[in-house]
Amino acid sequence: MAPCWSGPLAPGLAHCASCFGLDEERDLRSAPMQQVAARRVTRSRAAAYLALTKPRIIELLLVTTLPTMVVAERGLPPLGLVLCTLLGGALAAGGANALNMVVDRDIDAVMARTRGRPLVTGELSAGAALRVALALEGAALVLLWGTVNLLAAALAVGATLFYVFVYTLWLKRTSTRNIVIGGAAGAVPVLVGWAAVTGSLGWPPLVLFAVIFYWTPPHFWALAVRYRDDYAAADVPMLPAVAGVRATAVRILGYSVALWALTLLFSPVAHMGSLYLGAALLLGGTFTWHAVQLLRRCTPERAMRLFRWSITYITLLFGAMALDQLVRSGF
Repeated sequence: MAPCWSGPLAPGLAHCASCFGLDEERDLRSAPMQQVAARRVTRSRAAAYLALTKPRIIELLLVTTLPTMVVAERGLPPLGLVLCTLLGGALAAGGANALNMVVDRDIDAVMARTRGRPLVTGELSAGAALRVALALEGAALVLLWGTVNLLAAALAVGATLFYVFVYTLWLKRTSTRNIVIGGAAGAVPVLVGWAAVTGSLGWPPLVLFAVIFYWTPPHFWALAVRYRDDYAAADVPMLPAVAGVRATAVRILGYSVALWALTLLFSPVAHMGSLYLGAALLLGGTFTWHAVQLLRRCTPERAMRLFRWSITYITLLFGAMALDQLVRSGF
């Protein structure tokens, strides 16, 4: 089936109703029935709705938000502020992920990695998923605006709009730079965390935004190397499926070096201590080493090692960031 988004942003807006899929029968018509049946799963309706929000991605976003709040506060922020910010961020991210599943259910049915998603299996309809997604976004806006501040709320909802309209509806199906530009949405939670504490932005959160921005392509491209045949079958121009694994590995190395430099830059910009600086040096060096190993031997196994390390890396880096400030504040 041809993708519902196939041209520039403005003409594509005419297809939004189709993409968001209020034609609910399209869910099963978009893929061969044997593909849908191949990943039929048994779970409760509540579990299906939870899967719709991609909770593991939400968890990763929150891992970057809380440490950012600690750095902005130079210590531990008020517990109520932390809880409201994290909950609001989780709601906004969950709504964005649900909207992504609504739009992408046609290609999800083709790719082996995503055939178990609830809109592909028929556990949920597109209309129900769309209603849940919009409710989550509305709840996020109300919660963040009412209990945190308007800037944090606007950033969170703005990230959703960017993720859905710029990445999912436009770039993902049209450009090999899809994850490079579209990945900016995943970097917004650090801005939300900083804005929640200070009510403003500045150079430290902007550098952190750049850290996540440059971390995202090597993180995602490594996974895309493993599933490049899936992306090719779904006609999604992810870099490994279009340019090949070696060309992707070269870019991964370039982004990894830039990422390492940005994490070191953050130390003087945000007045971090030696604990963070030492962690950034060690973790960035290990990340770059994995990228070099992938370039030396371009295999899916090496790519998955890098992918798994990238998750560990970002968790440890932001953990060290928070610990550095807590230790220095005497917490």
